[in-house]
Amino acid sequence: MDIQIIDTGYFYADGGAMFGAIPKTAWSRRYPSDEANGCVLAMRSLLIRTDDERIILIDNGCGNKHLKSLSYYRFFKLIDLGEKLRELNIQPEMITDVILTHLHFDHCGYTTQKDESDGSLFLSFPNATHWVSRKQWENFLHPNALEKDSYFMENMQAVVNAGLLELVDTDTLLCPQIELRLYDGHTPGQIAPYIHTPERTFVFAGDVIPLVASVSPEWISAYDTCPLISYDEKIRMLEEAVREEQAIIYCHDAYTLCTTVKKVNTYYKKHVRVSLKTCTTFR
Repeated sequence: MDIQIIDTGYFYADGGAMFGAIPKTAWSRRYPSDEANGCVLAMRSLLIRTDDERIILIDNGCGNKHLKSLSYYRFFKLIDLGEKLRELNIQPEMITDVILTHLHFDHCGYTTQKDESDGSLFLSFPNATHWVSRKQWENFLHPNALEKDSYFMENMQAVVNAGLLELVDTDTLLCPQIELRLYDGHTPGQIAPYIHTPERTFVFAGDVIPLVASVSPEWISAYDTCPLISYDEKIRMLEEAVREEQAIIYCHDAYTLCTTVKKVNTYYKKHVRVSLKTCTTFR
């Protein structure tokens, strides 16, 4: 099985929003920011080629349909994910599965694209089954006040129209090497894919643990709609990661891709950096 990380682009998020109740004097020692308090975040996608010829994509970045309305985030170094895949000798039509951890714009925006000639929307991966949890889908259709500005129907309507949406109700085995596990807190029913290799298990943690600085359970983003649930869900993920020596892939950390974690007394910390093939990295 081949696993590759693709950084689809970067944006700035306010440090206060990313670290919630943690004061800047503390979080600034772990994650840099600019003079406007902006922290550079990656939009990380994972490409998996299995030995049974499935080609799986986990998340796909923000795309380019809503950049004007989201200009506050100061996006930069955005790539065309389809072009990047072609450079890897993969046509978008070859993608068999798209796993969307959740439906916030920075994780699913490239699911559809806009035809410049007539403004119509088309699927970026027209033959792929698109996996979303049922709880997340229902939240997407009927968003709460804190999340409604993070959802865009244009990102998903074409998937529904094509009959390519697959809803997940519980932890699910996608194939022998990949589990889809559900986590709440940041948003209802976020999917965290667990990728099992002979060497170790890799956890694409999504926004359960978006940054290596977020390994501390109390360091919870203000974007999390249910912070106490986020705390418990982080502990659940971290305890297994420590026990099984799993590696966490951080979907938003612009500086650290993947590490194992360790527990020292009651504290969790990054341990060893783990290498994965990387297509693009922030410098």
